[in-house]
Amino acid sequence: MMKLYTRLGDDGTTSLYGGKRVMKDDIRIEVSGEIDELNAHIGLLAAESDAEVSRFLAEIQARLFIIGSSLSSTVGNRTWRVGKDVQGEGCLGCDEIARLEHETDRLQSIVPALDTFVLPGGSIAAAQAHVCRTVCRRVERRLVTLSREEHIDSLLMQFVNRLSDYFFSLALYLNFIEGCDEKKLYITCK
Repeated sequence: MMKLYTRLGDDGTTSLYGGKRVMKDDIRIEVSGEIDELNAHIGLLAAESDAEVSRFLAEIQARLFIIGSSLSSTVGNRTWRVGKDVQGEGCLGCDEIARLEHETDRLQSIVPALDTFVLPGGSIAAAQAHVCRTVCRRVERRLVTLSREEHIDSLLMQFVNRLSDYFFSLALYLNFIEGCDEKKLYITCK
């Protein structure tokens, strides 16, 4: 049986794919860890969602796993585009962004229009979608930090930005189909 531990990281370092050792707080490791955390939250959301939503979330999870793995690589040019999915396709392209936009628009067409801010909450699934949204925004901020050190393709930035929008729309949709009223927040400045 292969052991999960190697003891090599006991000194605060870890290996990138390709063999290079870096500190565990290296920005690439940070971003990969944030993506991994987002993926875990999406898994929880999928467990609370219907089959249709869960299937779409599984596709997102697969893309995020490949992106996170590719960001942890020293092989090739180490960009997320290096990775291939199980069908041999590139990690991400304009089609995935268009699909996220389409699904976000579809969900928005179902729910009542917003006229104010909403507080995260409602059903368990909707609250979890809001958690995914906020973790996704953190991933986006860490990608910006990484982009100061190395090239991050604009498609990846667009995908993560659209993904957080999708989670917001999904939260509204999940509350709507569960019959949960949004907790609206009206702000007035005097």
